[in-house]
Amino acid sequence: MRLLKRVVHPAIIEINLTPDHPDSFTRIATRAIVIKNNKILLMYTQRYNDYSLPGGGVDKGEELIEGLKRELSEETGALDINNINEFGLYEEYRPHKSDKHFPDYSIMHMLSYCFTCEISDQFGDSKLEDYEINNGMKVRWLDIDDAINHNLNTIKNDKKQGLSIKRETYLMEQIKQVLL
Repeated sequence: MRLLKRVVHPAIIEINLTPDHPDSFTRIATRAIVIKNNKILLMYTQRYNDYSLPGGGVDKGEELIEGLKRELSEETGALDINNINEFGLYEEYRPHKSDKHFPDYSIMHMLSYCFTCEISDQFGDSKLEDYEINNGMKVRWLDIDDAINHNLNTIKNDKKQGLSIKRETYLMEQIKQVLL
């Protein structure tokens, strides 16, 4: 898959980073690009006041396409996910706060594999995780310019922004340039 961008967070820029750096772990994720009637399917997160592509972490042993379908279905309730095509890879190194899954690491090497796909007009039930519900995540069909402008405004004016907003905004800008 073609590399769209590689980013190193300013907080860790001076570290000699490699995927096997002793303080880092690699997280593989997929992101779904679904466009219908000049609208893009996005997730709005109230906690961070931002829009992002639906998607998330690929489980150990899970193929990328299966992870994409699972995450898209879980977050949005999307049905009949088909016509899946590679769009690009966004690679980043960013700070990681110790958690129960990766307690001994301070750096996350994040690989976000992005795919275009189509879905049915009908949706089933979403299966958001507790933290997603607590963060106020909601499915939205939106004009991509509105989503980009919203995120840019959040980057400029909102201190509670999450670490993924710059990635998501960049990806939406690439989607607009290449697909719309």
